[in-house]
Amino acid sequence: MSGMWGNKIKVSIFGESHGNAIGINIDGLPSGLELNLDDIAYEMRRRAPGKSPLSTARSEDDIPEILSGYFNGKTTGTPLCAIIRNTNTRSKDYSLLKDVMRPGHADYSGNIRYNGFNDYRGGGHFSGRITAPLVFAGAVCKQILKEKGIIVAAHVKSIKNVKDKSFIDSTLDLNYLNSLKSFELPLIDKSIEENMRKEILEAKEDMDSVGGTIECGVFGISAGVGNPFFDSVESTLAHLLFSVPAVKGVEFGRGFELTSMRGSEANDEIYYEGGVVKTKTNNNGGILGGITNGMPIIFTTAIKPTSSIGKKQNTINIGSKENTILKVEGRHDPCIVQRAIPVIEAVTAIAICELLS
Repeated sequence: MSGMWGNKIKVSIFGESHGNAIGINIDGLPSGLELNLDDIAYEMRRRAPGKSPLSTARSEDDIPEILSGYFNGKTTGTPLCAIIRNTNTRSKDYSLLKDVMRPGHADYSGNIRYNGFNDYRGGGHFSGRITAPLVFAGAVCKQILKEKGIIVAAHVKSIKNVKDKSFIDSTLDLNYLNSLKSFELPLIDKSIEENMRKEILEAKEDMDSVGGTIECGVFGISAGVGNPFFDSVESTLAHLLFSVPAVKGVEFGRGFELTSMRGSEANDEIYYEGGVVKTKTNNNGGILGGITNGMPIIFTTAIKPTSSIGKKQNTINIGSKENTILKVEGRHDPCIVQRAIPVIEAVTAIAICELLS
């Protein structure tokens, strides 16, 4: 297997959900970058579990320990390596799952891929917990982008059937975009928040889970970034986005909705404003021919419902080779959409840094 990604900005993740630590190595960062550790800690807290009834009761501080590549408050130019200790594991909750496969999880596919040698506790390397190091790397990349006037921001676009407005149809200033990260459920239309909470808590009460979508935007990026075909902005982003557990779909701009439009509706008409080229709409999500056109990059990711649920489900026991019934015990999220937002922002920031390097 390969735990590495990137050509100019290279990231390598390691660890398991219930191992001693998880971590990341980042190669290709510039030397002399002054890291704001408070901002990094804030991003880590956004993803960390155990802070709300909407998430798992597993409580982890997710404090990154920088081991190398950082000296006297600045990056050295050598690989930046950080680990995050696992301190609140309950591996006994997973003893049954050595042989009994959770429906919707990577237990079976991972067991087959690694001939039964994979660490199954908490999902091992397949766990969403491994996204914590990605948030660390993304926080670093966000600071690089901030110096270039680029902001990455996301909001909950939907939870089950409760839907928020879209960035594409909204006019939001930078202060509001920056403020989104301060909310557990960042929304454009705050009037729907209680309905979203109700969907999540009702699923939790029913020992079930719900999914949703996240819309993410890259604001302040100039035209001309990216390449056609294999290194397009879309393919670079999609590679990382689909590396995030639970992501099952990505669409740029209006995505599949474009298929129901005519060209005259879907085309983003171009105009000059004070010598700056803009488009009247952003149906294509700021990307044409794999290259940015100067409008914000807008895309939506589909997040599936959490697979570990308390309801009884049909499954198999690979030890006895029999059909069986599973009721998952332990601490699990009824919805991971809100906790996935900083992860989606993080991998987006990594991808944009790769494209700009």
